Amino acid sequence: MHYGGDYNPEQWPEEVWLDDVRLMREANVTMVSLGIFAWSRIQRAEGVFDFEWLDRVIDLLHENGISVDLATATASPPPWATAAYPEMLPQDENGATYWPGSRQHFAPSSPVYRRLASELVTALAERYAQHPAVVLWHVNNEYGCHLHYDYSDNARDAFRVWLREKYGTMDALNEAWGTAFWSQLYGSFDEILPPRKAPYSRNPAGMVDFRRFTSDTLLSLYTMERDIIRAAGATQPITTNFMGAFPPADYAKWAAELDVISDDSYPDPNDPESFRNAAFARDLMRSLKPDVPWILMEQSSNAVNWRPSNAPKAPGQMAALSAQAVGRGADGILFFQWRQSRRGSEKFHSAMVPHAGEHTRTRREVVDLGRTLAALPQLPVGRRDARVALLFDWENWWAIQNPDHPVVLDYAVLVQRWYNALHRQHLQVDIVRPADDLSQYSVIVGPQLYLLTDAAAENVAAFVERGGHLLVSAFSDVVDETDAFLEGGFLTRLGDTLGVRVDDFGALVAPSLVVGASSAGEIAAAVGGGGPGQAHATLDSPAGPIVGTYFAEEVRVVDAEVLGSFTDGRTAGSPALTVRSTGAGRGYYLGTIPDDAGMTALTGWVAREAGVEPVLAGLGEFVEAARRGDVLTLINHGGDTVTVDVTGTDLLSGQAVTSVTLGSFDWVMLRTP
Repeated sequence: MHYGGDYNPEQWPEEVWLDDVRLMREANVTMVSLGIFAWSRIQRAEGVFDFEWLDRVIDLLHENGISVDLATATASPPPWATAAYPEMLPQDENGATYWPGSRQHFAPSSPVYRRLASELVTALAERYAQHPAVVLWHVNNEYGCHLHYDYSDNARDAFRVWLREKYGTMDALNEAWGTAFWSQLYGSFDEILPPRKAPYSRNPAGMVDFRRFTSDTLLSLYTMERDIIRAAGATQPITTNFMGAFPPADYAKWAAELDVISDDSYPDPNDPESFRNAAFARDLMRSLKPDVPWILMEQSSNAVNWRPSNAPKAPGQMAALSAQAVGRGADGILFFQWRQSRRGSEKFHSAMVPHAGEHTRTRREVVDLGRTLAALPQLPVGRRDARVALLFDWENWWAIQNPDHPVVLDYAVLVQRWYNALHRQHLQVDIVRPADDLSQYSVIVGPQLYLLTDAAAENVAAFVERGGHLLVSAFSDVVDETDAFLEGGFLTRLGDTLGVRVDDFGALVAPSLVVGASSAGEIAAAVGGGGPGQAHATLDSPAGPIVGTYFAEEVRVVDAEVLGSFTDGRTAGSPALTVRSTGAGRGYYLGTIPDDAGMTALTGWVAREAGVEPVLAGLGEFVEAARRGDVLTLINHGGDTVTVDVTGTDLLSGQAVTSVTLGSFDWVMLRTP
């Protein structure tokens, strides 16, 4: 179990380093991430490298039994680089330049940046590939974090190359983008620009392709550095740190290129539901590479510095969130950062060694957690315990982000809400793409599968044929991979599996457009009931009455059983929830998006129909259960003490138990039958 954090010795005089390693040993630190933002310290001028200080740091850590996750330092170019080569700077969609003085001020497609980064990584890898302290390589840092998209001339040139490779001919591109609309027909790839600021809506297929290009471009930076490290003879695993469900980078596509998945996670202590957001990110990371334990590369020991209100973590909350990551597949718990900075933009960000000193609550909790993690036995690896999968697809996300839809949707928020509904019921969930292997699951939940490829649709249909239970919600199977309608209307590819078609979407007033309303009832009160301005649609179902939002679709039954109908509004009396038996399985279609209570009721009913049991029954709203092979993790994220009846052996004490009592933010790991 790795334990540690980002270490930035270049910010401190050398006499502090000895104190650092003393404190690291006290906290049972096993590994630190080194050099993430040290480019300007390693390379003071082009062609001039200073490794002596880094040699001393790495040797000092090694002498004290602390391993190194060595970063390539390419995330923040030094001032000399941008002064000499201003053409490497990125630009926004308005053509404004992002200037130095912060971080990530480089155009990902800039040839100059790539050359300078390659020279730095080559020098680092050749020097440290064989150093015994280096156990992991850390490429760049949080790709795309602050600069999601670059629209500079660098991006223009690289986008044209990417499009030539994808389409080959202008006729193929014009067909895919539908450029006959609004006189957008292109005669040459050299006429194409990134989707910069325009008078009105930009070409939706072009927008999706630009997002694909951006993700591929960022990934190519990673693989460029990875290949340099490997060419230098390094055999250690190589990673780069993800950021949960992050829109510009398709991590599902990236995962195959990483030896180990690592993630940065900062749930908000002000939000009592944020532990579910964190659980979603943990399950996503585990699902990206399920046979390899992942690493929580960054979290905060206490408060962060970048929200409008930066609440501290409650006593025990940091350890509880760390245990959540371990219970959901992590074999490493690290922090940003080791020692709290005295200067700079992140000086108010908490650290493992707080500015207020060793005798703070934060420091005590850091030391206690290190001691606890060190006492854990080796945990199961490679077990796939979930029987429920939630479908989540970046390309679908990018397409739903486009404007001009029947109603504005926040795909990431909606997927998180569907996940929360499953999490509340203590159902173990994997988060996968529609085209992934679905053979291990009994239930698949597919929210808003707007953009769906033929291969993905065939894969989902085959899942039902084999005996799976599929729940698909509104605004699904609408367009192909070019964001174009297919012949024959909507649900053209899943329609045979579901036994229905959709004739119209019946948009309702989106909850996000009703200021101050947080529930379906408040939305209805603010906007009015049925008829014009309809804000919600109620329906009956085997799971009980459900309140639907966003859509009340006009669903046409072809070969399905109606389980529930809309009971009010424009679509009153028409089908709302249907089921069709296909092969050995069942396909359910819901012509709306339920509120939270409806999501919970419906997913629970489908799970029971499929014979899927929760990880542990009878738990409260804020008690979390996760299984990792034969290890069960229980965490109490609420304020009240709870007692849970469960049989197992406590991993830390070795004691057999038949029940556990958990106070606020207490947790336990049990080896269970």
